[in-house]
Amino acid sequence: MEIESVKCECCGLKEDCTQYYINQVKAKFDGKWLCGLCSEAVRDEVSRGKKPSPSAIEEAVKAHMSFCGKIKANPAVCVADGMRQMLRRRSTTSLPVVRSSSTSQVDGS
Repeated sequence: MEIESVKCECCGLKEDCTQYYINQVKAKFDGKWLCGLCSEAVRDEVSRGKKPSPSAIEEAVKAHMSFCGKIKANPAVCVADGMRQMLRRRSTTSLPVVRSSSTSQVDGS
């Protein structure tokens, strides 16, 4: 088996893989090579979709490529987008808000 270097089309990460594995990944992601992290992000995006559609993977890949492009262009956008996504996910998970019920007081003496 021959090892080949391949570059992620989203984030630019380079990996050494067999041609067989490269072909498998490209078949799953509309002909594009995605590293492990980006492929997981795309799968996560597809799984959170409301309606499964034939173009769901293609749309998720395009959205993730756009996100990665913004990160490369401006690191501040990375932080802002990360916070936005975190808050959006938090608001959709409907987790109960945990509040402190501590009754301890600080002694002033």
